[in-house]
Amino acid sequence: MKCPRCKVLETKVIDSRVIEEGYTIRRRRECSNCGYRFTTYEKLELDIMIVKKDGRREPYNREKLISGIRKACHKRSISEENILSFVNELELDLIQRGEKEVSSGYLGERVMQALKAWDKVAYIRFASVYKEFKDVGEFLNQIKELNHDEPS
Repeated sequence: MKCPRCKVLETKVIDSRVIEEGYTIRRRRECSNCGYRFTTYEKLELDIMIVKKDGRREPYNREKLISGIRKACHKRSISEENILSFVNELELDLIQRGEKEVSSGYLGERVMQALKAWDKVAYIRFASVYKEFKDVGEFLNQIKELNHDEPS
């Protein structure tokens, strides 16, 4: 790995730790030339294509998924650990399915299920984008459906 300070290729690992429930390895490195210390992360990379509603295909992007969930959860009481744990479980599910292509609908529905269990406002925020609400009536219908689903 190249040193970010002096650009020399010779660095050594001085510490490794498994984080994010075993899905990531954090490595502390030290440059053999200048002594600069820095951190790198190793994560599993999924080689899966996401099939969009309009038929387009794009590579799975973990950060894009996390970003969408974070936006829905903005200023809600949902921890970053909850979000990352959910995404890790979802990726494990995708690996176990063994498919090279997954519909965006499958991912969207999985996210909606999680958000519905965590926080109703985050759920509605995500649903409004995912289901492409056109007007306030669609918001109201989704809220009524959400309230109907709650046990009395």
